[in-house]
Amino acid sequence: MTRNARATFNGLNNQSFRTLLRRTFVAIAACGIVVVVCYFFVDRPVAFFVHDHKIAKVEEFRWLTEPPPLVQSWSPLVIAILFIRRSLSPWRQWQYTLLIACVSLIVADQFRESLGDLFGRYWPETWHNNNPSLIGTDAYGFHPFEVGDDTGSFPSGHAARIFAFATVFWLEMPRGRWLYAIIAAPMLVALVAMNYHFVGDVISGSVLGGIVGAYAVALSSLGRMPLTPPVP
Repeated sequence: MTRNARATFNGLNNQSFRTLLRRTFVAIAACGIVVVVCYFFVDRPVAFFVHDHKIAKVEEFRWLTEPPPLVQSWSPLVIAILFIRRSLSPWRQWQYTLLIACVSLIVADQFRESLGDLFGRYWPETWHNNNPSLIGTDAYGFHPFEVGDDTGSFPSGHAARIFAFATVFWLEMPRGRWLYAIIAAPMLVALVAMNYHFVGDVISGSVLGGIVGAYAVALSSLGRMPLTPPVP
């Protein structure tokens, strides 16, 4: 790539990232408004409804919550295999997309963990070690900077993983968008149906995952452009 071509590319890239940053701020602001509405008017009624009607007893909902952490656990191995594959020949589109999606998922969950400590929200139900919860101990709300699993409900890590992974495929391989929606939607619903998360937690986790996935795609586009002239 010549100096002028590289400068043009960098200029276009800067403009794209500025646009992405503006959209990120809009998404965060909109998410904040929705989360506040859910906090005061939606989260508690839904959590009590799920509990009173024993919806979490439906085993199929629990099954739907298992894929996100499993995919994360296997993502490092998938990434290693893809790099071995790349040493033999160039990636196909779905392979490159899978690589970026796995990285996006891992990064999104780390963001979620940091934000969980920052916001410190109690869980809908008590699941382990007598953790404080709305249903179990009548504990409700945000307690910023309280570190630990007892206050890690917001944002949803499952939702962040799902959207971080799916967003990459959504943007890179748009023909399958109907399939991604069919797969992702039931898993997101299951998080609320199991009372693993409040509605606001799932919404915020989804926005977080979508943002991370969008930036992962934007950054991965740099890898497709040769930054040095090809060797003849």
